[in-house]
Amino acid sequence: MTARPIVMFPDQRLRQAAEPVTLFDAALRTLAADLLDTMRAAPGIGITAPHIGVALRVVALDLRDTSGPRTYINPEIISTSDEMIRHEEGSVSMPGVIEQIERPAKVRVRYRDLDGQEHIEESEGLRAICHQHEIDQLDGIFWIQRLSALRRNRLVARYEKIRRATGQRR
Repeated sequence: MTARPIVMFPDQRLRQAAEPVTLFDAALRTLAADLLDTMRAAPGIGITAPHIGVALRVVALDLRDTSGPRTYINPEIISTSDEMIRHEEGSVSMPGVIEQIERPAKVRVRYRDLDGQEHIEESEGLRAICHQHEIDQLDGIFWIQRLSALRRNRLVARYEKIRRATGQRR
């Protein structure tokens, strides 16, 4: 398929909630394949349709473990653990910067596959972090909003410095 252009921070589309998928058709399959290609080209381990300017609730993850790449349609977190973990997070829409975020260590996610069949997945560790990170994005919550104002401002300043040094455009 095709690697598509990535919407870059601070584009306001990254702060808009995505719409549920209602049609499970060839166009959805093409979008899912393009998301995987775009994520790999970035490179990244997770991406959402809003990252490529499509306001639909679609997530692609490829954690390079034995499970292979997965696509989640209309994912929602239905439960979380009380146990918390800290992990470095970043975004294909804000390359070059990462920061520690604290999130629940385990989650249960309800989603549909590309055929529209409902599934429930329990995950922990990195996969749980990725689910939370990408579902936040679908809800219009860009990952840096999980940081304190001080840490967020420092991270944005670091990103702007990298962006200017590498000639990235907004």
